[in-house]
Amino acid sequence: MKIFIAGGTGFVGDHLIKILLNSGHSVRTLVHSRSAKRGEVEQVAGDITRLETFERSLSGCDAAINLVGIIREFPYRGITFERLHVQATTNLMVAAACNGISRYLQMSALGSRPAAVSGYHQTKWQAEELVRGSGLKWTIFRPSLIFGPHDAFINMLAAQLRLAPIMPVIGSGSYRLQPIHADDVARCFALALEMPGTIGQTYELCGNDRLSYEELLDMIAAALGRPRPFKLHLPLGLMKLIIPYMQKIPQFPITMDQLQMLLEENIGESEWQKVFGFEPRGLREGIDEYLRKT
Repeated sequence: MKIFIAGGTGFVGDHLIKILLNSGHSVRTLVHSRSAKRGEVEQVAGDITRLETFERSLSGCDAAINLVGIIREFPYRGITFERLHVQATTNLMVAAACNGISRYLQMSALGSRPAAVSGYHQTKWQAEELVRGSGLKWTIFRPSLIFGPHDAFINMLAAQLRLAPIMPVIGSGSYRLQPIHADDVARCFALALEMPGTIGQTYELCGNDRLSYEELLDMIAAALGRPRPFKLHLPLGLMKLIIPYMQKIPQFPITMDQLQMLLEENIGESEWQKVFGFEPRGLREGIDEYLRKT
């Protein structure tokens, strides 16, 4: 199959492209500007938020995959949840339909739901609803926190632990996460392309390790060969007053949206393993592979 991927230059995209190529598929990716980095991958230049820049680029493809997403908005740069989650999804589905493509896979997020509080989850849900009403042969994936080489979250925490054995923790730190490796997410996307039974289905993708934020910090420290860090607990009420002002600074590490999602927890069911027939990689094993090398 020839697969068109929007968001293929991102973290999960790197993993997915490798798996698709190894499985005998050909890949065409939407990029802002062409580069010579991927000789096996066809690149087309365009802007996912502007349909006219890439609509014809899906010609000849058999399926479309949308991996586009952001975790933080920068409105002054035109980077918003509405544009990159909702408008991007609309544009890609229109382009797929115009080019006779019926198979469509969508990257959503665990926690997306009708009554979501965070803007991130709200717009991910809006995008899901658009997909469900599109008439395409769709499959939606909702990954939990994704880890792997070059991830943002685990590597950020590891960088802080390398600087000092003290880690700030907002509130109790008992809120739970259930991370999944990027390879496992990518593998589900690739398998779904050849599994008709996944059409019209939504899958929560979670790993087998369910642990608190504090336990995650301890695991990262162990992977780095360091003792458990001292957790400096920051009062939740105080942080809710400070973050709305500080989040306007791009370098500030957390926004109110991200705090909301952290407090809601990031856990789910693992029914997907029965469908796709494999177990996810363990968190400790996975982070050991790339944290010990740095």
